[in-house]
Amino acid sequence: MTEDDPTDEISDIEDRIERLAEIAERCRKYILASKIAIGAGAALLLVTIFGVFGFGQTAALASIALVLGGIVSLGSNVSTLRQTDDAISAAEVRRAALIGSIDLRVVADAPMKLV
Repeated sequence: MTEDDPTDEISDIEDRIERLAEIAERCRKYILASKIAIGAGAALLLVTIFGVFGFGQTAALASIALVLGGIVSLGSNVSTLRQTDDAISAAEVRRAALIGSIDLRVVADAPMKLV
């Protein structure tokens, strides 16, 4: 390999893309959990307000905490997911540029061997 051979850098970029993809997937899972927490907290709050099951003030406070925690977690993970997607896009652009800069050579047609 020569100094200007970009294959090592391409390999590093592909590793980085894989790590970023794992981070993005983890963010998607947290986003789903946050949406579930917001929904569950809102449902519990409505049940508490209407007094369906006779839950007390503790259930109301817990439901409010669940909704607020879900909102905070959702916002944080959506932001992280956007940043990660931007980083993946930038890495893919850099990888494509490096691949495009490789001087590929054409292999001449070799005669077929008879078996």
